[in-house]
Amino acid sequence: MDTNTRPLPAFALGTATLADGPHAVVLAAGALLNLDSVADRLDMTSPVSTRAILDDWDRLLPVLRSLAASTDGEWSAVADARMSAPIEPRQILQAGANYRTHVIDLAVKHADISNGRTEEQVRADAADMMDKRAAEGDPYFFVGLPSAVTGPYDTVTLPAGTHNNDWELELVAVVGRRAYQLSEEEALDAIAGYTIANDLTTRELVFRRDMPEIGTDWLRAKNAPGFLPLGPWIVPKEDAGDVSEMRLTLELDGKAMQDESTKDMLFGVASLVAAVSQTVQLLPGDLILTGSPAGNGMHWGRLLRGGDVMTSTITGLGYQQTPVVDAS
Repeated sequence: MDTNTRPLPAFALGTATLADGPHAVVLAAGALLNLDSVADRLDMTSPVSTRAILDDWDRLLPVLRSLAASTDGEWSAVADARMSAPIEPRQILQAGANYRTHVIDLAVKHADISNGRTEEQVRADAADMMDKRAAEGDPYFFVGLPSAVTGPYDTVTLPAGTHNNDWELELVAVVGRRAYQLSEEEALDAIAGYTIANDLTTRELVFRRDMPEIGTDWLRAKNAPGFLPLGPWIVPKEDAGDVSEMRLTLELDGKAMQDESTKDMLFGVASLVAAVSQTVQLLPGDLILTGSPAGNGMHWGRLLRGGDVMTSTITGLGYQQTPVVDAS
């Protein structure tokens, strides 16, 4: 995959397969520095992993910047590398129903338009509910599995026997410090940087038909192999820009399906990180997914099928491209 066809971050961390195998790398000036080749400069033992880098992020980030500005170590062209998911996460914490327009669209989609209620009334009621939730409510989280993670350009196989598989592009905050019960003012200090995820969902498995009273079943609906394309880059928060004004765009076979700003979030990144830390001990390398904007397949009445290609972009974080195939 030639990632030079689209803009690259100026500085980022990732994992790449080079001529001699997989390595943690730093992206700088459009080239990749093999971190195993400078392990002594990092005061680390080879093989170096991105998770090990994040375990000591505050000390190592300035060293990585210094190395990126030098000619030390082994450098490769991005076009000669195969990018993998940037990290093997310990925990994956996923925010749901966090984009105002997305939730309103879903409410309209599932509403029973009867008894004289119009679609406009349903939309207005849902909008009022979202405004109240943003002012008085709390973020909603569930847990994902690391086994669902795949690379940013890997092919995803739709699970056998399923028919309603959907896309959900998301901004991801990557944890860089052990942290627990943070305030909103402290929350962003625990974040190392940001990356991209496409949180794929099998819609017919979201609700249990055998036990409707139990509610949603995110384990079955979201954790098939390859259902979390991740990366390619972890861009440090200092380099990523304003996360409250990032643009998320997902194209399906060249047509824009999701195209929204993080301004539409009900709860911003700091609020999400603080909220989930009240329950979960955050660890370096954890992923905090921040929700998906409007424009998924349920909205369009067009779900994924074999032969599709998704191209997902978030401002300043690069892009991923995911071919889709049916189960054989």
